[in-house]
Amino acid sequence: MATKKQQPIKALLNFRRLTGEVVYSSSTNIYTEFFGNPNFTSPQAPAPPVDAATLKAANDTLAAANAAAADGGKKAIAQKSKAKEAVVKLLVQLGHYVEANCKDDMTIFLSSGFTAAASTKAKTPPVTDAIRKLEPGPNSGQMLITLVKFPRAISHEVHYGVGAQGGGRPTSWPRGPVPQV
Repeated sequence: MATKKQQPIKALLNFRRLTGEVVYSSSTNIYTEFFGNPNFTSPQAPAPPVDAATLKAANDTLAAANAAAADGGKKAIAQKSKAKEAVVKLLVQLGHYVEANCKDDMTIFLSSGFTAAASTKAKTPPVTDAIRKLEPGPNSGQMLITLVKFPRAISHEVHYGVGAQGGGRPTSWPRGPVPQV
């Protein structure tokens, strides 16, 4: 009987997509959880790549930059962006350290304050039994149809109609062949 290989735990490190305020909040939480955690800061554990004082100083700088950028000045917003990037770089280093030193134990990983990334990708279900997805076409009023693959199908026939005024059902349903690709 084959055993299923356990997937390594990965940290969700998408901090660059977040606002400066959310990065500050996340970093404060990670600072509290990580540096108070014996799983990562005990003498037996390898030294973390970032020390508590460095992360605290970067966090304080980000908090001040967030407050200064509230008025919307260009210089203040640039400072906020720079301070956010500094904190993000430190968090990414800590995230990789946690991934490597959590012993693939989810409880230990979550105790660090980081969030685990999904280990499986969600597959988008098809629109219908025969249509995988619909997308707007290159020209106004056109649609691109991706069909579900059927073995040995040579072509498909699609019925379509232009909606009536006010959102009613179409009065006629033209047909068109769609070749199997």
